[in-house]
Amino acid sequence: MSKVSKESAPKVADYGVAEERTDECDRYTVNFMTIRQDSDLAPMLKGLPDDRCQCPHWGYLFKGKMTVRYADREEVIQPGDAFYMPPGHVPAAVLVLSSSSSLRVTS
Repeated sequence: MSKVSKESAPKVADYGVAEERTDECDRYTVNFMTIRQDSDLAPMLKGLPDDRCQCPHWGYLFKGKMTVRYADREEVIQPGDAFYMPPGHVPAAVLVLSSSSSLRVTS
């Protein structure tokens, strides 16, 4: 059985407004992302197809609130929500202090 926790993830990246802890479980990448302040991720996605993230993400929101924009709708993710973001999303804002876990399928 593969498993990882925020504390055991060996790869740590500090982006100032966010910290990411990462490990691999079989063919999945597991990320623990902690957002330290309100953030709009749209500028980071400029230049990608349609200026949107093209990777699927699964996760669980522990604290805060996330607003995610798609071409045809907007979704709000609240604490306690498990979520799936299909390709073509823009995390418009992460409000309040939040922490989420997400999985990404890697090839």
